[in-house]
Amino acid sequence: MPYRAPVSDYEFLFDKVVGFQQVVATERFSDATPDVVGAILTEAGKMCEEVIAPLQRNGDLHPARLENGIVRTSPGFAEGWRAIAEGGWIGISGDVEYGGMGLPMTVTTAVNEMMAAACIALQLAPLMSQGQIEALEHHASDELKALYLPKLMSGEWTGTMNLTEPQAGSDVGALSTKAEPNGDGTYAITGQKIYISWGDHDVADNVCHLVLARLPDGPKGTKGISLFLVPKRIPDADGKAGVANSLKVVSLEHKMGLHGSPTAVMQYDGATGWLIGEEHDGMAAMFTMMNNARLGVGGQGIGVAEGAYQHALAYALDRKQGRSYHGYTIAAHADVRRMLTTMKADIFAARAIALSCAVAIDMETATGEPDWAARAALLTPITKAFGTDTGVDLANMGVQVHGGMGFIEETGAAQYARDVRVTTIYEGTNGIQAMDLVVRKMMDGGEAASQLLDEIEAHAEAARDVLPEMAEAVWQAKETLREATEWLVAQDDVNDRFAGAVPYLRAFARVLGGHFHLMAAMADKGGPREHLARFYIERMLPEHVGLLAHAQRGSDGIYALSLDDLVA
Repeated sequence: MPYRAPVSDYEFLFDKVVGFQQVVATERFSDATPDVVGAILTEAGKMCEEVIAPLQRNGDLHPARLENGIVRTSPGFAEGWRAIAEGGWIGISGDVEYGGMGLPMTVTTAVNEMMAAACIALQLAPLMSQGQIEALEHHASDELKALYLPKLMSGEWTGTMNLTEPQAGSDVGALSTKAEPNGDGTYAITGQKIYISWGDHDVADNVCHLVLARLPDGPKGTKGISLFLVPKRIPDADGKAGVANSLKVVSLEHKMGLHGSPTAVMQYDGATGWLIGEEHDGMAAMFTMMNNARLGVGGQGIGVAEGAYQHALAYALDRKQGRSYHGYTIAAHADVRRMLTTMKADIFAARAIALSCAVAIDMETATGEPDWAARAALLTPITKAFGTDTGVDLANMGVQVHGGMGFIEETGAAQYARDVRVTTIYEGTNGIQAMDLVVRKMMDGGEAASQLLDEIEAHAEAARDVLPEMAEAVWQAKETLREATEWLVAQDDVNDRFAGAVPYLRAFARVLGGHFHLMAAMADKGGPREHLARFYIERMLPEHVGLLAHAQRGSDGIYALSLDDLVA
């Protein structure tokens, strides 16, 4: 079965689960009525089904390539990009003053997820542009905004993020790229950057790079880093892409997956750039883009999980093998049915978490209230890590549903597993997301987490009369998570937090998933969503117990084996 955009699932989540009504009730987003949002999701879903999804295999079988200094994209990608650009899907949440739609991030999150499900290699291009748009909206001068934002939102130009260097991966402060003032308000950027997604291509007129570099008087470490906008072609007096800048693509990476997305090694040789934000404050500006991208990358994982699920379901409904009391296809067999139901249940949980994060971002934007900012900050690393872990887990499960045919490339099942694997790594590895959660996001003494747990508790209490067993399970899971959070906050040794950070984040996501499934069950009593919620709460939610036991063991056991012991 070809890709089907799950528009009804988004609408159900918006209406019954993640509280999107709060967003629409604000003055800022009052135009995002159910009719408007429904029409947007339907139109975007149609594009994903008819235009983007057919490009999925092209990107894998005919990768982007570098020819005589020019990057050629996969067949059909230029046409796919035009469909995305002409539909206005890049600037959905962009400022209307510069050509954006000004719609909530919640809507953008749903549209991006659909595009990722259809073809993640192509979807990565608008995702990078959206992150750059947000960074420029918050930190660029009015002059740069007026020049670059309309072209980025229209898709005439595209954006990238340049952080990583060969010697400076997650340790961004170790970068060596230099920025020298030219004396005319511009800067000469010199250095090499690696892993630059969509670093060059032939689908748009210009590529605009956001590059981290150090000024001559910049101190060592992240506090001495500045951010610069360095276009492939320097805009002329009319604002069009003009002469070539002093930068080039050294090579394209040969990757495990995402073959249709050109991942470049970029060389800057005194390239002309413009400062974004304040000198030596580049990380603040870059984190605006990275936080946008972390929500987006979480959505990529969920989107690929959806694509892998639909692919596996279609195969299972068609493949005849043996006999079951429930039918002749493998979809009738208990273990295959377990896998398919697990996939559907986890997609719902991860999608609800991501949309809840987007709602918090929208409420922060609309109200400026610090509680919403804290909620968004707390949910961002959970969304990124759990969404991408879900993508990896379910893409692998999709291969398993196919059996031996899943290992055969012609079925396309393995592509989902290869494409999604990097999402747990880029925009901050999932380990870094977990470390961020247990330290930075707990600097308030766990207050933001506690407020969220209070909401879970209140809803579970309200559900006791209707769905007592499921409500009790969610209530107890919340309480176990609250105790673990209190233990975590009490640890003075940060390594004791780090040692259990990953299982703690996953446990938090599991409990959130149970909470959202319970809400869905309450809204669909006796229907398929209640049955799905019961499966999740009875069979998947209990995972949190073991995870939280792990999270509270501290760091001693991790270091009990010396490095010599590990080698032996």
